[in-house]
Amino acid sequence: MNVSHDPLVWFAALLTLSIFSFLYKDNPFYRFAEHLFVGTSMGYWIALTWHNAVKPNLWIPLVKEHNLLYIIPLILGLFYFLRFVPRLNWLVRLPIAFSLGWASGVAIPAVFQASIIKQIQGTMLTPTMFNRWDTGLWSVVILIGVICTILFFFFSTERRGVMKPIAQIGITFLMIGFGASFGYTVMARISLLIGRMQFLLRDWLGIVQ
Repeated sequence: MNVSHDPLVWFAALLTLSIFSFLYKDNPFYRFAEHLFVGTSMGYWIALTWHNAVKPNLWIPLVKEHNLLYIIPLILGLFYFLRFVPRLNWLVRLPIAFSLGWASGVAIPAVFQASIIKQIQGTMLTPTMFNRWDTGLWSVVILIGVICTILFFFFSTERRGVMKPIAQIGITFLMIGFGASFGYTVMARISLLIGRMQFLLRDWLGIVQ
């Protein structure tokens, strides 16, 4: 056992134990670590936003390059702070509406192209579908799964006859997909837990190497 003498390691270990203490019940140590984490994260993101977004995209063009067109986004950005003025808080809707409208116009074609068109091409036009029996088999399984899952959400007619087993196959594929996604999420969280335990047992206490 070789306990670390680095005060920063001790501080990080105590914060980790403070977060783990919530497994017992809510307590002041957990709340301190939680508030410290939230405050540090917000300070970091504010500094990151200033240096990577506000300064190069607004401050420099407006103040140093004297491009007065940037007054418009400056005013729209300042409207967000009117949320704290009761008589003028309705003006915050203007930048929100502008941001949502612009983001929708930019994102919808890209999402449609990437999430719908490319997925259809990848499902139905797999180049190796008939080249090898193994890849071809899985391509056929994917195609059947996609078709059955889409038909499962077809609610215009009652599920009778051939539609009933197709819908059952579709819901089976859905459950497999949800289970895989949940398993991946759990695996990612377990990886974070393993990393913290390695830090406590190796870097802090020196029990394992």
